[in-house]
Amino acid sequence: MRFMEQPRHPLPELAADPICAPTCTIPLQQAKQLQGRLLDIHKAQRMAEFFGLLGDANRLRILSLLAEQELCVGDLAAAVAMSESAVSHQLRTLKSIRLVQYRKQGRHVFYRLQDHHVLELYQAVAEHLDES
Repeated sequence: MRFMEQPRHPLPELAADPICAPTCTIPLQQAKQLQGRLLDIHKAQRMAEFFGLLGDANRLRILSLLAEQELCVGDLAAAVAMSESAVSHQLRTLKSIRLVQYRKQGRHVFYRLQDHHVLELYQAVAEHLDES
């Protein structure tokens, strides 16, 4: 799906009655053009789920470490003061939305960010919050 897809349901026509006329300043034609650039509802729902899964402080703390370097589960657990089991659970969630990937080396599992998009997303949000 593309980011700006045509909506599945067009906006209803506005009534000719001036009482029902919009109070905003853009003309109806321009409003209809905006509709053509509206985020598809299915993609919006997927994005909301994605951001909802990021709405956990421990997951974000783990991501902050992985933004710096690849780490094994044990080192992540020690750094965030959580059990390895709890960290593994959080990593499974991050893996399910393709934010992290892993590799096995012997008995250890090492995690890193999936790709540069994840790092850029993390950095952009961190910078945005630092602007205040």
